[in-house]
Amino acid sequence: MTANANVRPGSDELSADGAGPVPPGIEPGSTVAVVGTGTMGQGIAQVALVAGHPVRLYDSAPGRAEEAVAAVTGRLDRLVEKGRLGKEDRDAAVARLHAADGLAELADAALVVEAIVERLEVKQRLFAELEDVVGDDAVLATNTSSLSVTAIAGGLRLPGRFVGLHFFNPAPLLPLVEVVSGFATDPAVATRAYETAKRWGKTPVRCTDTPGFIVNRVARPFYAEALRIFEEGAVDPATIDAALRECGGFRMGPFELTDLIGQDVNEAVTRSVWESFYQDPKFTPSLAQRRLVESGRLGRKSGHGWFSYADGAERPEPHTAAPAKAPSRIVVFGDLGPAEPLVALFQTAGITVRRKKGEGFVALPSGGLLGLTDGETSFQYHKEEIVYFDLALDYAKASRIVLSTAERTSRETLEEAVGLFQALGKNVSVIGDVPGMIVARTVAMLADVAVDAVDRGVASAEDVDTAMRLGVNYPAGPLEWAAKVGWERLQDLLDELHKRYPTGRYAPSLGLVRRSYHEVAEENR
Repeated sequence: MTANANVRPGSDELSADGAGPVPPGIEPGSTVAVVGTGTMGQGIAQVALVAGHPVRLYDSAPGRAEEAVAAVTGRLDRLVEKGRLGKEDRDAAVARLHAADGLAELADAALVVEAIVERLEVKQRLFAELEDVVGDDAVLATNTSSLSVTAIAGGLRLPGRFVGLHFFNPAPLLPLVEVVSGFATDPAVATRAYETAKRWGKTPVRCTDTPGFIVNRVARPFYAEALRIFEEGAVDPATIDAALRECGGFRMGPFELTDLIGQDVNEAVTRSVWESFYQDPKFTPSLAQRRLVESGRLGRKSGHGWFSYADGAERPEPHTAAPAKAPSRIVVFGDLGPAEPLVALFQTAGITVRRKKGEGFVALPSGGLLGLTDGETSFQYHKEEIVYFDLALDYAKASRIVLSTAERTSRETLEEAVGLFQALGKNVSVIGDVPGMIVARTVAMLADVAVDAVDRGVASAEDVDTAMRLGVNYPAGPLEWAAKVGWERLQDLLDELHKRYPTGRYAPSLGLVRRSYHEVAEENR
């Protein structure tokens, strides 16, 4: 809270300049100005417009604002054609939309949202000029996705009225908005921005000014672990993508997704977060991705990334094992933890299942073992052969199961494991001896980074999970998924990975270890 804030009678809302009460959100009749008329600026303008605000668009490039007005009008016309907007509402909205020739025309704006180039000095200069134009009660907001909200506001006379409003592209369609409080942001201003986003039909989440905010910080392992596994030479990109889609339940795999985003854009965000955290090994960029960018293979926009997008180009298929005979019987020792639902699936498929006490693994007729990945490697087992299988979001719905084997694993053991899952109607991919495999390793690291963000006060657990579901379409929030898998299991997996990669990348965060101990304590009560 800023020192010059005061409380208006009958209200506990504070203003940034001490002039009086702050309403819960920007009133619909109040003017919203958008500076920057690219795709994001136009999208934000459309959202504010449909919510009932007069909107002024400004761009420093001559003629761009007028072009943006025409583009937004065209989008409203298409909404009318699709029956999503009434003709009268469209006409009223268009009447409220205007291009501004200069910043002076934004003087009556209650909210100014900036969506210009991601350069700190340019944004700082813009807001310094805006502060001389708009009233002291106006809220100033940046849509930055990578720069410090605190730094942008650093030179302002009233930094308390400055906040981050990070929309996701396309802004009219995606519901998430990260409301980012800088070091000097007045809590009441953040609340006002939050309530405004809700009035606009969005789902806002609150977070502090940290590199990557919520989504771009927590999402890094989704890309980083896939790239690390690829760099180890054990799995190809198409198979990694298929594993995370068909087994993990993610909408897209990391390789196809970075091709869509742009390899240069994705790599720049990763590098920015890594550098902002003083080269924390958990965020280390990928050399393979760097080489891809240097070669000009930027993804769809260049016609080639991890995959080719040339006319007629065929997408590589994931590795899928040939049909194998399923064993008629298996023995399940102990509880399989998050993979326990497999037991009923095996039985439904006509496989005889015997249960015995044990530590959570399946014994195959050949004498080989089958177990859920725990971060160890197959070659560690000398007396028994073991085939690991990967974590799945939902084993009943998963259409693919991934197996990991050592070079010395016998063909008989591997075929029994493959046939067992094929009997459930699953495609099976067999990869090299990768500790933690694909889905489990990714989920463990997502959970670790997420819980660390929560414990450092970046955002609440609920907001982190909401942000990851809505911002990047994760099938479950990382913390929700971690609770389902079990914090102790995730800690054990990361501890094993840390032994094999002693760089600090996989060292479990204190928050994850704390939850693991609490979970064990509760179970032992």
